[in-house]
Amino acid sequence: MKKLCDFIARWMGALVLLAALLAVLVPEPFMSVGTWVVNPMLGLIMFGMGLTLSPQDFRVVFSRPKDVLTGCLAQFTIMPLMAWLLTKVFSLPADLALGVILVGCCPGGTASNVITYLAKGDLALSVGMTATSTLLAPFLTPLLVWFMAGTFVDVDTIGMLLSIVYVVIAPIVAGFLIQHFLPSFTRRAVAYLPAFSSLMIALLVAIIVGHNASRLLTGGLIVVLVVMLHNISGLALGYILGRLLGLSLDKRIAISVEVGMQNSGLASSLATLHFAAFPLAAIPGAVFSVWHNISGALVAKYYSTRTLSLKEKADAYAGDDRS
Repeated sequence: MKKLCDFIARWMGALVLLAALLAVLVPEPFMSVGTWVVNPMLGLIMFGMGLTLSPQDFRVVFSRPKDVLTGCLAQFTIMPLMAWLLTKVFSLPADLALGVILVGCCPGGTASNVITYLAKGDLALSVGMTATSTLLAPFLTPLLVWFMAGTFVDVDTIGMLLSIVYVVIAPIVAGFLIQHFLPSFTRRAVAYLPAFSSLMIALLVAIIVGHNASRLLTGGLIVVLVVMLHNISGLALGYILGRLLGLSLDKRIAISVEVGMQNSGLASSLATLHFAAFPLAAIPGAVFSVWHNISGALVAKYYSTRTLSLKEKADAYAGDDRS
């Protein structure tokens, strides 16, 4: 069972992509599932995230506040601004523009911590950024969506705030408390959480794509292109910002991954719950969920190779100095 769970977690990107393709080709089974399940499913994923958190994960916020603050500022400026810019450049219709903006205004995704680990980045910083941006999301996400999209849609900022608290914050707190008071249960469960989250994300994407398969087929290419550019620009600009600030390579990698990988499931959930009049608004989040797992695996390979290369050079220089 453990080997199967490891296999599922390792191939999460392929699993999510397969689920999305299946939902496009055979949407009927997924359409039979009501969209009301999106929020409980996302809540379960967030609950799993809470189970993995410990007080030590928050120490980085207090021991290295400058690094965490830099990352979170990048998170809530680069991605919203790039989302807004891309909607203008590609003249997206209101519902798709809203969906892209929702993705850009959400906090970092939980998968970013796994990708940062595989990329040999600063894992403590990544976890600290994810936790901090998630806690800030109830306040910043509704305000940013209102600021970016309030001119063409009616944004219920208070309703969005409450939704994020119910769907994201409350499950994380519940998981955190169970982890603290029931450590033996948590230790047994944590081994299966990556696979569980992978399956839940894949099913979540399939349900959202299945309900919008016909619309996605008619205008899907432009959505995929915009989502890819959005994600890639976040990864690149996060890294560039870290370099301009003179941060070490492992910190640059953490900020790059954290900025580029969004909680796109939350974006789709908010679109489904608060913007029912704009059915296509849930699509960019679903597409982002597929794509950023693929791009995440690719950048993890690139960053880890580069880190190893620099380490080998440093060891070689050290050897020359000793000789």
